[in-house]
Amino acid sequence: MVFHTYGNKENKAVVLIHGMLTPYQIWNRVAQEFSGSNYVIVPELDAHTEDETSAFISVEDEAQKIAEYITKELNGEVYMLAGISLGGRIASEAAKNQSLKIDNLVIDGAPLMKVNGLFKGIMKNNYKTILSKSRARDPKVKASFERDFLPGEYWEPFLNIADRMDKQSVDNIIGSAFAPFEFVKYPEGMKILFMHGTKGNESVSKKGAQKMKELNPKMEIRCFDGLAHAELFCFKQDMWLNEIRGFLA
Repeated sequence: MVFHTYGNKENKAVVLIHGMLTPYQIWNRVAQEFSGSNYVIVPELDAHTEDETSAFISVEDEAQKIAEYITKELNGEVYMLAGISLGGRIASEAAKNQSLKIDNLVIDGAPLMKVNGLFKGIMKNNYKTILSKSRARDPKVKASFERDFLPGEYWEPFLNIADRMDKQSVDNIIGSAFAPFEFVKYPEGMKILFMHGTKGNESVSKKGAQKMKELNPKMEIRCFDGLAHAELFCFKQDMWLNEIRGFLA
């Protein structure tokens, strides 16, 4: 795992966690927005490191590494911890660490519910196929990438990830992200926002949000009708930022 930082370390910290097969640069616009008045930290998750090969073990392992960084480098205090998709699951796990003080937890499209083995098997095969075709520079994958996954400006850093990610890391990511999640009551002073869409597998995120709210009744859920998984963040980032500004205010 590699940590990228922006802004003055004396300011309140903001930690931003990307999703699966997503380069850390996806946070550039958000980091720029917050780095003027905050110290922004963007982890490059294991198996997603562009300049070196690394392996993803589990959500819990990633969450522990981030918690250790927060403890060592940020005195255990974070103004906002935010995660998209897989990053949202990691953020939700890291926020359980009782030694940390997190003022605001922002989760977008996090998979927090167990799914059956068939579904996980299909996802593993799909991602491995995408990686294989990406390494072969299949032009159809690029077109699909820009249409459904991320804006074209992130294609090159995505390829850096695809060239290094191994099959075992794919298995570990899917297996860990869709394993049972232990829902907890977070500290009373922690504000929580959970965002999700309604298309495709966003039903998994919706169920997870509802389950989390049962233990954290003050948590805010924002549902974006007609949007797919992380579509608001990936393709409508100005709107996403407006939602965050409103939540923090």
